[in-house]
Amino acid sequence: MTLCMAAENMSEVEEEHGYVFKEEIHLTVFKTSLFFAGDGFTVYDCKGQLVFRVDSYGPDTRDRDELVLMDPNGRCLLTVRRKRPSLHQRWEGFKGERMDGDKPIFSVRRASIIGRSRASLTVEMYDNPGEEYQIDGCFSQRCCTVFNVTKESVAEIRRKVDPTTSVVLGKEVFSLCVKPGFDAAFAMGFVLVLDQINGEDYVDDRATTEPAVHPATED
Repeated sequence: MTLCMAAENMSEVEEEHGYVFKEEIHLTVFKTSLFFAGDGFTVYDCKGQLVFRVDSYGPDTRDRDELVLMDPNGRCLLTVRRKRPSLHQRWEGFKGERMDGDKPIFSVRRASIIGRSRASLTVEMYDNPGEEYQIDGCFSQRCCTVFNVTKESVAEIRRKVDPTTSVVLGKEVFSLCVKPGFDAAFAMGFVLVLDQINGEDYVDDRATTEPAVHPATED
């Protein structure tokens, strides 16, 4: 899956093929609030340059049913939208800004309706039935791996560690590792869905949150 929607004057993290890279990249993801799932995100590369952003305008249910991933200039790259009704908490993804009548390019759903934060998610590609992904792990603990159909890891979500103190930081800041050849915007779309499905599980952990680190700091 590739979202080839490159913007001008982008960070060095972006190459000629949209957000697909020849080397493994490490992004730092900041969640702007822990009070409500989907309250917004900013994503930085290892040099501290803004790569993605997700804006939110409050805890209204309508805001949380559709989220837009943008580049630093506000250009829409990807829209994820909750499909209702759905026992498996299915979300659908659209290239760019979703308009009425647009067809989704992928869907994300729970593999089972039993269980919560540790339940696996299945990603189905509508344009390519042979392309499928599985997301395993626990997003509320910031520990997830995305596998392709051959069980190879294509992206990982991990807790962020301050390299100067070896302190594990709070869950409002975490790392997104994207493997070569996989679209980083697509991976960030998974993060948005995971936050919506499992986000409420970590709200009560805010009291133990550690101070954040500047995004330019490497792991």
